[in-house]
Amino acid sequence: MNLSEDISSDYKDMQTMKTLLLDCTLRDGGYYNDWDFSPNLIADYLDAMTALKVDFVEIGFRSLKNEGFKGGCAFSTDSFIESLEIPMELMNKIGVMVNGSELTSKQENLLSLEDQEVTQVSILENLFKPKALSPVTLVRIACHVHEFESCLPASTWLKKQGYLVGFNLMQVANCTAKEITLLAQKANHFPIDVLYFADSMGSLNPQKVGQIISAFKEGWQGALGIHTHDNMGKAIANSLQAASDGVIWIDSTVMGMGRGPGNAQTEYLVMALEPYRENIGNPTKLFELIRKHFKPLQAQYGWGTNPYYYMAGQSGIHPSYIQEMLQDSRYSDEDLLAVIKHLKIEDGKNFSLSTLEAARYFYSGEPSGTWSPKEVIQGRTVLIVGTGPGVEKYSEAIERFIEQYQPYVIALNTQKNIREDLINARAACHPVRLLADCHEHIKLPQPLITPASMLPQDVQDALAQKKLFNFGIAISNDGFKFHEQYAELPTFLVIAYVLSIATSGQASCIFLAGFDGYVAGDSRNQEMIDLFKNYSNSLGSLPIKTLTPNQYQLPSLSIYGEIN
Repeated sequence: MNLSEDISSDYKDMQTMKTLLLDCTLRDGGYYNDWDFSPNLIADYLDAMTALKVDFVEIGFRSLKNEGFKGGCAFSTDSFIESLEIPMELMNKIGVMVNGSELTSKQENLLSLEDQEVTQVSILENLFKPKALSPVTLVRIACHVHEFESCLPASTWLKKQGYLVGFNLMQVANCTAKEITLLAQKANHFPIDVLYFADSMGSLNPQKVGQIISAFKEGWQGALGIHTHDNMGKAIANSLQAASDGVIWIDSTVMGMGRGPGNAQTEYLVMALEPYRENIGNPTKLFELIRKHFKPLQAQYGWGTNPYYYMAGQSGIHPSYIQEMLQDSRYSDEDLLAVIKHLKIEDGKNFSLSTLEAARYFYSGEPSGTWSPKEVIQGRTVLIVGTGPGVEKYSEAIERFIEQYQPYVIALNTQKNIREDLINARAACHPVRLLADCHEHIKLPQPLITPASMLPQDVQDALAQKKLFNFGIAISNDGFKFHEQYAELPTFLVIAYVLSIATSGQASCIFLAGFDGYVAGDSRNQEMIDLFKNYSNSLGSLPIKTLTPNQYQLPSLSIYGEIN
């Protein structure tokens, strides 16, 4: 009997085994901290997994790609694993994962099958020693459906080296039952110990999980595994459904730490799976691990489900889109909703930073407008009324200023803290904000300045009964440029839009009220400071002065010194 058969013998009757729990915290959790876990955390984690009697621990990825700094768990080399204090009870229970994309050539369509296998073996030889020389027992290969067939031969090489081999199929929720069964049948021709499916988008429910399992069993006679995501708060329920349907291998992570909203939480799943598991451990060290290490990490990185992940799960959108936006202060709540809506229409299943950036900018194509602000603004002072608390605090003084100087008053969005008869127009340019506020805008008496002809059709329909001044917009990395019926802006923030309206309209100067700023330390303060500097340095910009307190380093006057 060779080494591979010896290891597999413990798992040979997979169909009648009790459930096996695989914890992959250090691998999946690394999407938040670049796989850079401290030695103390790893040591405490391994002790907790030992006490909990988990069946396998996935230390991290095994990869040849080295782009930008990542911690040891991004590569999980044998030397790195050997540097860890692996408890005796976890020997022969250590796993790593390989991304299938690293085992397939981008030019594979140009290569013969023989050359593809030679290339794949060469990559595997650089990744793995024979099992007899390695602390790793289990190797899992994660691949998309389109990579599956190309990656399958890797299992033959890995088995010859003595490893247990698992395959994790991603995004199978997009496949029909027949397609899943055909994939399972292909796996039957290779020495795979466990065939996993992942709820990549977090969009599954227990009923759908059961249907997928049935489809796999039509074509696969070996052990099945499941890796769940918690977008919709169903990771535990989906895992339990899988266990009741005969799935043997089940993944979890401590506090659910993992890409996007995270995974099934080990601390809950280990209790929920007690009826299905043979060995029940002690959770005390796990709870100590959570208190000492993982609660601070969660406070720092903020993983866990929320309404945005839930919506992404409903729509089959890759959770990394939500994770990236939540970690980027440029994205407001309106931005998040708009990008989700965009990705529902576009292909949101495969994550791409370029797709995310494109989704953030809602106005595409050539800018268009039909209204020239010069008709009402030329030669006049413009007062822009913001949404800060200063408007309410100084409302009486602002109203007296308007009555005394008769500026052209533009209020941002649905600002309501000064008298309606003193506001000449309102301005809004964010599609989601417009859609959310459309009923308010319809009730308000002032015309609305907006890039009307460029808005999504649903927003245009919602504003069909409103008087609109159609001033176009284009987002440009070149800063502000002012045209008669549209403007080029560095951002879609409504203040940038209104500054361009005043400038294109050839106003004499601009006053601001109600631009208090954000709390100290909020990065949006600097974003606004940079925006105003960008505007002031632009050809054709107008002088700006604020009449109420602000944190944006703008020239200031006291509104009380300006009124009689």
